[in-house]
Amino acid sequence: MKPATLPSFVLLARCAGHRRARAPMRGLLGRVACALTLCLLAPLAQAASQTADYIVAVVNQEVVTNAELQQRIDRARADAAANGSALPPPAALRKRVLDALIDERVQVSNARDSGLRVDEVELDRAVNSIALQNQLTLDQLRERLRQEGMAFDKFRANVRDQILVERVRERDVTARIRISDAEIDALLDKRRAAASSSEQLDIAQILVTVPEGASDAVVAERRARAMAALQRVRGGEDFAKVAREVSEDSNRATGGEIGLRPADRLPDLFTQTVKPLQPGQVAPELLRSAAGFHVLKLVQRQEASAFSFVQTHVHHILLRVSPELSQDAAMRRLLGFKREIESGAKTFEQVARENSEDGSAAQGGDLGWTSPGAFVPEFEQAVEALPPHGISDPVVSRFGVHLIQVDGRREVTLDKKQQRDQARNILREQKFETAYTEWLAELRGRAYIELREPPQSSADAR
Repeated sequence: MKPATLPSFVLLARCAGHRRARAPMRGLLGRVACALTLCLLAPLAQAASQTADYIVAVVNQEVVTNAELQQRIDRARADAAANGSALPPPAALRKRVLDALIDERVQVSNARDSGLRVDEVELDRAVNSIALQNQLTLDQLRERLRQEGMAFDKFRANVRDQILVERVRERDVTARIRISDAEIDALLDKRRAAASSSEQLDIAQILVTVPEGASDAVVAERRARAMAALQRVRGGEDFAKVAREVSEDSNRATGGEIGLRPADRLPDLFTQTVKPLQPGQVAPELLRSAAGFHVLKLVQRQEASAFSFVQTHVHHILLRVSPELSQDAAMRRLLGFKREIESGAKTFEQVARENSEDGSAAQGGDLGWTSPGAFVPEFEQAVEALPPHGISDPVVSRFGVHLIQVDGRREVTLDKKQQRDQARNILREQKFETAYTEWLAELRGRAYIELREPPQSSADAR
């Protein structure tokens, strides 16, 4: 029997982006909701209802239909057009999409035979999460599904399959991975060697900006203002006090202090300027950059540790891009939220609870204390650039558009057991893709797969 499928439904692919908790929304239900949210927000493939339907493949007791195949091909073409990416020739594209659908059916049938079960409470929680991610009530979700031609019970069955597939995949693939003590020792030694050549710097700055294309008179006036700040500091005034009064960057509220950062994550101009300084010293000359004039102070210098890292406490507000909300419109809304927060009209947490489309909305957008590598790169880069208590401009990621707030940073040092556990997790992550590929190939090798030619009338029509 063919499994119930939401239009354009795609089972979660086994990829690093899902394997690692790098997205702001974490956990099994989060990943399921994320995948199904994309489907609900996607425009319907109208061609499916106009395509002659017949079975193109049988996988165990499951079938793949021509309408479903054509709908998925249309989706691939639409995505490629939106991303500006190239697609293979039509025959190769059809084979690739059909292979993906067969892989999905193989995993669904295997999950159903696994003996694992999803209880009704967990299923209700997943469906509610999907509705929340789409800013829909349950009644609105039912209506959206009805418009797309799917019964709500079939949708629930599909969600159940999604959870089972993810759970079985995690269990079976992880069980295949073997990690030796020698591999852990080698990774720890490698990390120690890499850390020995690095350091972390805590720099404070006073920035006087220079507008792009400024006249010589404006540049001279800005330079004079920065030089006056430098002279005040060199005369004995507190650097933080002068920064709060003069600086024009986002760190002014914290006395200009950027915070402890790895040297390789700071601008080369900064690291070269403070290189000869001792902690507490101020650079004797102004630094000129594309942003303006800087007065720099080295607050502290720390040798990097292989097993020490800075955790960041992050809140965010997420708006998902959809046919109803363009990326530009989402950015404008978030800029409005930022003005509300900075004016004191509302707190970040209030705005997140009322507007965020992420699973963290109920917690005011709180993502907790996170370690480096916890988020997708575009999100993490924005987090790293923010000072404590800073709020970003809208940040675009693969999940939508975010407003991000950094609430604080802290340094964490792992004990020996934690070091080995972390190394084991890293190695497991590195081996997961290969283990998953082998596991799926074995599942497919054991499965009954029959490819069918189109009926003669359909072939003639085409």
